[in-house]
Amino acid sequence: MAELKRFPTTVFSQGDEPDARFSLANERTFLAWIRTALALIAGGVALEALGLGIHPGYRLAASTLLILAGIISALQAWAGWARTERALRRSSPLPPAPLSLPLTILLSSVATLILIGILLK
Repeated sequence: MAELKRFPTTVFSQGDEPDARFSLANERTFLAWIRTALALIAGGVALEALGLGIHPGYRLAASTLLILAGIISALQAWAGWARTERALRRSSPLPPAPLSLPLTILLSSVATLILIGILLK
């Protein structure tokens, strides 16, 4: 039987095939990050579209940061999935989530901008 070519080869060409349960759990984590990214982008678009009585400058800044956080989350989802899958295939320790703190800071900034924007309106 011919071996299947799987994408991305930089991930699947390394190590041995791990237990399917771990690969599927990694995929579920990837999909959760993608849902989070979509929610952040939708929140940024909705915030700008609806206005909600927030000072326009602060609203635009908060919307832009939410959309940026969504894009970063989607990129982190892909990179995190690949790093974790490689670690599973090599039987090495799982990598940390490097963007957790920056995303927390970014979302705290969004909340601060919205609060200031409401107070200045």
